[in-house]
Amino acid sequence: MAKVGNRQYKTLVCGVCGQENYRVEKNVKKTVDRLELSKYCPTCRKHTEHKEKK
Repeated sequence: MAKVGNRQYKTLVCGVCGQENYRVEKNVKKTVDRLELSKYCPTCRKHTEHKEKK
Protein backbone atom coordinates (compact mmCIF):
# COMPACT_ATOMS: atom_id res chain seq x y z
CA MET A 1 0.00 0.00 0.00
CA ALA A 2 1.31 3.47 -0.92
CA LYS A 3 2.12 6.07 1.69
CA VAL A 4 -0.25 8.97 2.06
CA GLY A 5 1.12 12.36 1.00
CA ASN A 6 3.32 11.55 -2.00
CA ARG A 7 0.95 13.22 -4.47
CA GLN A 8 0.34 16.96 -4.59
CA TYR A 9 -1.63 19.27 -6.86
CA LYS A 10 0.51 21.61 -8.98
CA THR A 11 -0.60 24.60 -11.05
CA LEU A 12 0.38 24.86 -14.73
CA VAL A 13 1.06 28.31 -16.22
CA CYS A 14 0.95 29.19 -19.93
CA GLY A 15 4.39 30.07 -21.30
CA VAL A 16 3.00 32.71 -23.68
CA CYS A 17 0.42 34.73 -21.70
CA GLY A 18 1.19 33.63 -18.10
CA GLN A 19 -2.40 32.56 -17.38
CA GLU A 20 -2.89 29.81 -14.76
CA ASN A 21 -5.08 27.30 -16.60
CA TYR A 22 -4.64 23.80 -15.18
CA ARG A 23 -4.15 21.98 -11.86
CA VAL A 24 -2.65 18.50 -12.17
CA GLU A 25 -1.72 15.86 -9.62
CA LYS A 26 1.98 14.96 -9.41
CA ASN A 27 3.97 12.38 -7.46
CA VAL A 28 6.62 14.60 -5.86
CA LYS A 29 8.83 11.72 -4.69
CA LYS A 30 9.26 10.09 -8.12
CA THR A 31 9.08 13.18 -10.36
CA VAL A 32 11.57 15.73 -9.09
CA ASP A 33 11.73 17.84 -12.29
CA ARG A 34 9.12 20.45 -13.10
CA LEU A 35 6.30 19.44 -15.41
CA GLU A 36 6.26 20.82 -18.97
CA LEU A 37 3.19 19.84 -20.97
CA SER A 38 1.65 21.01 -24.23
CA LYS A 39 -1.90 22.00 -23.29
CA TYR A 40 -4.65 24.17 -24.76
CA CYS A 41 -4.74 27.78 -23.53
CA PRO A 42 -8.22 29.34 -23.80
CA THR A 43 -6.75 32.88 -23.61
CA CYS A 44 -4.31 32.33 -26.50
CA ARG A 45 -6.78 29.98 -28.25
CA LYS A 46 -4.05 27.52 -29.23
CA HIS A 47 -1.85 24.76 -27.81
CA THR A 48 1.12 26.20 -25.92
CA GLU A 49 3.78 24.97 -23.52
CA HIS A 50 2.52 24.98 -19.93
CA LYS A 51 5.04 24.82 -17.09
CA GLU A 52 4.70 24.07 -13.40
CA LYS A 53 4.39 27.17 -11.24
CA LYS A 54 7.00 27.81 -8.53
